Amino acid sequence: MKKYWEILRRYKTSFLLSPLLVFILVLSETAQPMLMARIVDEGVMRQDIPFITRFGIYMVLISLVGLVASIANTYVSSRASIGFGTDLRSTLFRRIQEFSFSDIDEFSTASLITRLTNDITRIQMVVQVALRMLLRSPLMLIMALFFVARINKDLLWILAVSVPALAVSLYIILRKGFPFFVKVQEKLDQLNAVIQENLVNIRVVKSFVREDFETRKFVRSSEELRDKVIRASNIVVTMFPVLQLVMNGSILAVLWFGGRKIMAGHLQVGELISVVTYLSQILFSLMMLSMIIMTFARASASSERIREVLDKEPSLTDTPEGAKDLYRVDRGEVVFDRVNFRYRGGETDVLHDISFHVRPAETVAVVGATGSAKSSLVQLIPRLYDIRSGEILIDGRNILDYHLETLREGVGVVLQKNVLFTGTIRENLLWGNPDATQEEIEQAARAADAHDFIVAFPEGYDTELERGGVNVSGGQRQRLCIARALLRRPKILILDDSTSAVDSNTEQKIRASLKDLLTDTTVFIITQRIHTMQTSDRAMILDDGAIVAMGTPAGLLQTSEVYREIYNSQQIVP
Repeated sequence: MKKYWEILRRYKTSFLLSPLLVFILVLSETAQPMLMARIVDEGVMRQDIPFITRFGIYMVLISLVGLVASIANTYVSSRASIGFGTDLRSTLFRRIQEFSFSDIDEFSTASLITRLTNDITRIQMVVQVALRMLLRSPLMLIMALFFVARINKDLLWILAVSVPALAVSLYIILRKGFPFFVKVQEKLDQLNAVIQENLVNIRVVKSFVREDFETRKFVRSSEELRDKVIRASNIVVTMFPVLQLVMNGSILAVLWFGGRKIMAGHLQVGELISVVTYLSQILFSLMMLSMIIMTFARASASSERIREVLDKEPSLTDTPEGAKDLYRVDRGEVVFDRVNFRYRGGETDVLHDISFHVRPAETVAVVGATGSAKSSLVQLIPRLYDIRSGEILIDGRNILDYHLETLREGVGVVLQKNVLFTGTIRENLLWGNPDATQEEIEQAARAADAHDFIVAFPEGYDTELERGGVNVSGGQRQRLCIARALLRRPKILILDDSTSAVDSNTEQKIRASLKDLLTDTTVFIITQRIHTMQTSDRAMILDDGAIVAMGTPAGLLQTSEVYREIYNSQQIVP
């Protein structure tokens, strides 16, 4: 709740002004039945037209004051609640940006999307309801009881019975309904996960003609959500018949006993009408209160999910030394010393006792079968994950001593999955260096063999890319991602199988350009192509998470059976 209050304090003016406006609104509403009683008893019964006119004008003026207060409070509450929702969403999004890959995996992407959208909307509604109705409901109840007591205290006993009965009924109903609100949000997470998975992999779905299967999976998840919503709604809807029963029973009791008092001369007609109106206001205030409780109950489940994210401390943060931001990646020397690593929740290490030394400006090909943990190894260099034991040094200093942002600024990464963002080609390339000039952009694009196809587009570098870069080919996406990394001019460059979608000639051109552009950069290349291995300074052979051989290509041909098998498998047989 502390984090909520930090945001709510920004709207303290609204929280101070809203109660005043609500008080004016409630006062204008509860004053009307008393004025109406006087019009009936003193004006209509005595046929006093001036009296009716005068008090009628009072009622109109009071109604106008209430209308202005209601409009003002609507504006104030909407501004505060929407602003709170926007700020909370930004706070939550910033916290997610601090998470490591394993933290995000813990929550799942679909669940985080639901929390950023649906759950925050529910919390936003709580703020809005609190400003509009939370104070209005008890105020109306108190004011209406006060006026009823002034008219006839004997009729208060009816309310003394109906109000507690209604309160107990609402408590029982909402207590049973709350667990279903939590389950509804969980089912919504599952539905979002199905939708996201389908849309991300829509090309695979269509390639395998699995639309019917995906549709059935979606329908099944949607129906499970429907069933949970219906069960929760059925419990909540039970409130309204109970409210109606209590309201009608109370009105009948007031009319019965009030009518007897009129006949006995202890109560006037106008007073009875006003008591019935006040009774309606009292029961309406209780209905509002039940709506508030229901909104709070549903939002409490969402609040719990939001606080799970806000209270989650990122598992990968700057160390006290790293927070000082004293060091830069200057040379690109990389040392792994007996490194062991496993993913969160894993029972065994995926990397075992990894030790090697890469000199500055050296190019190392990382080779191995699928599942040999090549990508896992290189992702440890920019500290995308933390190791379990051992030590990783860059330029002779433990990577834990670097500030995370500074470390990653010095390490350029082109991941196995090439991702582009909605926007122009230029905007995507500028991710590598927001201050790059057009000349630098074109130089990086030429080095990645991307300039020619970019300028072939009618809009050139201002060509709009759709989400994920779906309007360019796989090879073009790879080259754009390489150009983006090159713009950073990193001291260490990691290419995680990032030329797999281009032909060998294009890859050779890119490799040659890299040597010319990044003369003092250490390069790690994950590859399966023997030509890339042969043109590297050294090759590292991984098998089942361990280094089985490392050396120059020529030396490995003599000493490593695994390397010879790779080499021989890619030779052209006449």
